[in-house]
Amino acid sequence: MKTMLTSTVLTHLLAAASALAATATATSVATNGGSATATAAAFGRGTANAYAGATNGGVAIADSVAWGHGWGTADSNAIALADRGLAVSQSRAIGWGSRFGGARAVSDSVAATIGGIAISRSDAVARGRWGGWADSQSSSTATSFYGTAISDAGAVSDGAFGGRAESIADSLSDSEGGVATSHVRSISGATFYGSAKSDGVGVSVSGFGRRSTADVRAVSQAHHFGRSVTRLSAVEVRR
Repeated sequence: MKTMLTSTVLTHLLAAASALAATATATSVATNGGSATATAAAFGRGTANAYAGATNGGVAIADSVAWGHGWGTADSNAIALADRGLAVSQSRAIGWGSRFGGARAVSDSVAATIGGIAISRSDAVARGRWGGWADSQSSSTATSFYGTAISDAGAVSDGAFGGRAESIADSLSDSEGGVATSHVRSISGATFYGSAKSDGVGVSVSGFGRRSTADVRAVSQAHHFGRSVTRLSAVEVRR
């Protein structure tokens, strides 16, 4: 009887440990005088992946952090690729679920350049409390060909007391010999069985010697069985 009880307790402990297992993977590849650095950190129910590749004297830096707390999950991916240039990719995902609330945060960041500068940042934060649910998805992409591209995306959602909040942020910057900048923020909050959804998209494209900028901020709030939806997009192309 004692042996069976011990075995049962160990089984439950192992199951709980596997459910909260964090996974982090970092890969860096450098050739022909390139420099590549990849770092990944995961906590709780988090999965973090970082990949950096550099060649022909290029520098690539990828940093990924995922933190899934309580009932929340988080997935973070950062990719940086540089050929004779500088590529920096930063991704952060935080999923915070408590008191039976659920949260899911997904963040993807990609920076790639040939002879230029590409900087990409992506943040996704989701918080579900007291039976509330929150979803956050953030995607940032910066690409350049002998130019400068900066992309920044952030999604924040907060669901409480049975409310549901969803935030989606997409940012894209592409430059060919110019400067392209895109900033996107998507924020949603819902309480007392309200439903809020926020969706923001920013696209910035520049040609040789040109400069383009796209700034988007989408905010949605719902309370007491209310429903709120916000969708914003900004596109600027200069060739």
